[in-house]
Amino acid sequence: MIELRNLTKSYRTPHGRKVLFRDVSAVFPENRNIGILGRNGAGKSTLLRIMGGIDYPDAGRVITDKRISWPMGLSGGFQGSMTGRENCAFVCGIHGIWGSARRRVLDRVQDFAEIGDYFDAPVKSYSSGMRSRLAFGLSIAVDFDVYLVDEVMSVGDAHFKHKCEQVIAEKRKTSNFIIVAHAMPQLKKNCDVGIYVGDGGLKIFDTVEEAIALYQQGLPKPKQKQQNNQRPAAAANH
Repeated sequence: MIELRNLTKSYRTPHGRKVLFRDVSAVFPENRNIGILGRNGAGKSTLLRIMGGIDYPDAGRVITDKRISWPMGLSGGFQGSMTGRENCAFVCGIHGIWGSARRRVLDRVQDFAEIGDYFDAPVKSYSSGMRSRLAFGLSIAVDFDVYLVDEVMSVGDAHFKHKCEQVIAEKRKTSNFIIVAHAMPQLKKNCDVGIYVGDGGLKIFDTVEEAIALYQQGLPKPKQKQQNNQRPAAAANH
């Protein structure tokens, strides 16, 4: 069970305070894979960070009896002077993973990330793609009841994207996913229900297709090319 209870979240901006969520209460469908949609700046990523425990609301709280991951692929929390291995070991310690269990996690991360000797090099020497590989590998190597995914499948090369899809398909057998993405095929493939974020709150739909339909209603219409119906001047004179 994941419940938002009287959740309020806002940010200070140069133009005043922007309210993303105002006194929002909702219960997420249980044992379902959820796709979250909304326009840029609506608060989708912020909602995931709050559920993952790396951001905090102004008021209200998230109530759950599930083990929820941090947003999958989040690489901003790595300490640059520490190696990839040391960063992963540190995160394992935070989650109470020690001994042989920690060694298994580190082996899984190293195998998935495919960054070779860089696993034992300082993270500040990594490219952005290497950071994403390490972050995704760490996220998926630790077992959670619910995984939070924020656009992670849109980064990296085709091989990396395929690996992400494969591991998510495997994890879906025992865990659930809450996914933020702008790629509709990804959401249709991986999600059962949909949540639309906007106007300070959220709407929960029985199917992800219904949430997609509402999201697409708010998108700007593509401009139609103007057809030139005028005949060439030379032809008009004949």
